[in-house]
Amino acid sequence: MSKMRLVDKKVLTVVDDEFEDLELLYPHYRMQEEGAVCHIAGKEAKKYIGKYGVPVQAHYRFEDINIEEYDAILIPGGWAPDKLRRYEEVLKMVKYMDEQKRVIGQICHAGWVLISANILKGKNVTSTPGIKDDMQNAGAIWHDKEVVADGHIISSRRPPDLPAYGKLLADTIVHLSK
Repeated sequence: MSKMRLVDKKVLTVVDDEFEDLELLYPHYRMQEEGAVCHIAGKEAKKYIGKYGVPVQAHYRFEDINIEEYDAILIPGGWAPDKLRRYEEVLKMVKYMDEQKRVIGQICHAGWVLISANILKGKNVTSTPGIKDDMQNAGAIWHDKEVVADGHIISSRRPPDLPAYGKLLADTIVHLSK
């Protein structure tokens, strides 16, 4: 049995409808397997439906979250990031995590949220190639790699990259909390 490295760590995933199902569920369960307490929050505490029909229950509203209690925030891809970037509560959480150098995980189109939070200038990142120009226009240094770490910001491209993304997320949470 492997050692649970994230015991006593808290991870928040933000959600809205049309999230990329695997990009939310895989990292969420991967962090749980490592021992983290994982919460999902949305604009409302309700069931959200992914792009491929998978439902996810948000037990918390954004306004219920005290982001200071969390070690990491995860933003799934899909079409949800275009909605999530419009919520001031989400942008405040992302900015706080960036200021505190706590882990921010983003995959696929989730880079849009970091763009709207204005935290990408000079950062090395990846994303789905479809938003490469958006990332670069926000000042990021974009790489076509399965996963990229720039300190506390961990980014990935798409579902086939999830194993590398999940491992690096857990490794970074462990490393930054020492």
